[in-house]
Amino acid sequence: MKRILIGLALLGLAGSGSGQEMKMMKAEDLVWTEHPVFKGAQTVILVGDPTKAETIVQRTKFPPHYRVPPHTHPYAEVVTVLSGNYWNSFGQSFDKSKGTELPPGSVFVLPAGHAHYTWTENTEVIVQVTFTGPAGVTFLNPNDDPRKKR
Repeated sequence: MKRILIGLALLGLAGSGSGQEMKMMKAEDLVWTEHPVFKGAQTVILVGDPTKAETIVQRTKFPPHYRVPPHTHPYAEVVTVLSGNYWNSFGQSFDKSKGTELPPGSVFVLPAGHAHYTWTENTEVIVQVTFTGPAGVTFLNPNDDPRKKR
């Protein structure tokens, strides 16, 4: 119940920001770009500026057989699976046997600093993530950070 309340509070923030303009976007009009951290994934920012301390709503598209190593974020986040089956687990090391398969419509809420890892299986997955920026990710094993790989 606590997680649901946290998620609803975060989602409520998306519509309460002063100075935010009203906007509507059709799915077919979204412009996807390479994710700045998760190389090979694509993202689109729907609300906010991830470099600022404001509410962010972003979508990320992961290809089949994609793996996000154990990491944390400095903020709480609400993740909604829009399409495909997404896998999530918690902890310090990657172990698929501990994962939970999340079909479209599933939601998970993570508190700030909570170690987790995710992956896709045979299908592309699109998730929508809501958080209060600025954006950030810390990989538990620094060698897993794709920003350090060339």
